[in-house]
Amino acid sequence: MNQESKTPSIVEIVRERFGNRPIKRGKRAAVKLRRIEKRQKFIVGIAVLAIGLFIVEHQFSRSGFYFAIGLSVATELVLVWAMWQDIKENRSLNLFILPFFYTLAFALFYFSLKFGFFYFTPKSLFSQLLWMGIYVFGLYSMFLSQNIFAVASIRTIALLSGARIVSFILTLVTYFFLTNITFTLHLSILLTLLIYLGFTLPLISQSLWTYRLEKENKTSIIWTGAVTLCLVEMATVLWFWPSSPTVISLFLSGFFYTLVGLSHVWLERRLFRGVLWEYVWVGAVVFFVLLLFSPLGQ
Repeated sequence: MNQESKTPSIVEIVRERFGNRPIKRGKRAAVKLRRIEKRQKFIVGIAVLAIGLFIVEHQFSRSGFYFAIGLSVATELVLVWAMWQDIKENRSLNLFILPFFYTLAFALFYFSLKFGFFYFTPKSLFSQLLWMGIYVFGLYSMFLSQNIFAVASIRTIALLSGARIVSFILTLVTYFFLTNITFTLHLSILLTLLIYLGFTLPLISQSLWTYRLEKENKTSIIWTGAVTLCLVEMATVLWFWPSSPTVISLFLSGFFYTLVGLSHVWLERRLFRGVLWEYVWVGAVVFFVLLLFSPLGQ
């Protein structure tokens, strides 16, 4: 009887040999649960922001410009709420630049359309919902990209290249909207350049940071300052240029794409002749458009 009691049962043998596997599966399940919760927070936060943007644009008139800043701050709060664990490990301010200016650009550009600053005015419900859909899709893609950047700055992670492409596209869209709004206001040259510098410098800084994913140093500051100076000088020349704000902002966006894009490939150490000529052709095309749609080209 004593020998039989000492003989291990099948259950004990299974627990002894495979007892660690349920623990590993439990950890994987916990990680998946955290990921699901993070994406759910993104979805809830974006839904709240979209509803807030829709209400502000329909309930407020010109005072809605001030509420657009509040929505931009709310976008930052959603990002902190959803990514708090990752942000605690990576406290770079560059994570918060693009979400703030993206919401601000969409809100202000919609108000510009609403009050007739441009030829197109979104009066139908379909056009308004389409505009909100583009905003929601871009914001969700941006949040996912920011999440990848926050994790990739700590450890190696896949999909980093895709996140960089998405972030650069959204940066270009944001830059185009804000530049268009700035030149549409027809302010004095000093105020125009101050506003232009206020969003150009941060957008360049965060765009270059996505290819370094490290804290700011002397080299990155000089590089950012040099690219910003070139864009500010070009904007100064175009302030005197006899053309529409849309054409000017389109040219500056192409110039932004060329300078920042070349900086990206330089940081990746792949600035080859073929890549260089691609960006040169983009600059030549936007310059041709600028000449074509200005009185000097007519």
